[in-house]
Amino acid sequence: MASSGADKLLGKVALVSGGSRGIGRAIASAYVREGARVFICGRNEDDVQRAIVEIHQGGGEIDGCAGDIGLLADVQRIVQTAVYRFGTIDVLVNNASILGPRVAIIDYPFAAWEEVIRINLSGIFLMIHEVLPIMLAKRSGSIINVTSGVGRRGKARWGAYAVSKAGLEALTQVLADEVKDAGVRVNAVNPAATKTVMRAEAYPAEDPATLPTPEQIVPIFLYLASDDSAAVNGQSLDAQDWIGRND
Repeated sequence: MASSGADKLLGKVALVSGGSRGIGRAIASAYVREGARVFICGRNEDDVQRAIVEIHQGGGEIDGCAGDIGLLADVQRIVQTAVYRFGTIDVLVNNASILGPRVAIIDYPFAAWEEVIRINLSGIFLMIHEVLPIMLAKRSGSIINVTSGVGRRGKARWGAYAVSKAGLEALTQVLADEVKDAGVRVNAVNPAATKTVMRAEAYPAEDPATLPTPEQIVPIFLYLASDDSAAVNGQSLDAQDWIGRND
């Protein structure tokens, strides 16, 4: 039976990468409202601290630190700090990513290619690699990977971003199959077109007023973090199918 009302995440600890703005921040804020203790990370210290202060104004427990998820030492520090602060990690939301150039493959700079793959795919591997042993030890946990429609079907001039998201869809499937009997679930979520800075960078001529806000696509992330989704594993879901839902 689906839970209702506030506190559906009471007692849970969530780590949200890219949690200082946009979709990650909306997820972190919603998790705090629902009773979770939340740790966020992002590359800019000022942005992280600003998000912590503003989210905390509504009550609840939130902390975080700056770091680059594409660097092993930073990932280890992020995870260790989160565990030191809150004792464990029950939910990992792999939201952090960068767009990279919107150019054809033939014109794509190799350095930019390496940077996008390093953060969007290898960085998420590193986050999972550090958090998964915590979840396996207690036979409980939810890993939520934020993907993209271009990771399901590639489109021209989406380059390394599309390739990284396709790889993340595959990583989700591989890991979900590996942990299916270990009490841990792994799912992917495609936010689709959402009113974010990254979307504006990708489509500068688009009217942002026509797009749902990050706050509107939060319901699927609440569901996957809650015990209501305990049997859901290896799925690739669409956030906008859940707009307006409370279960």
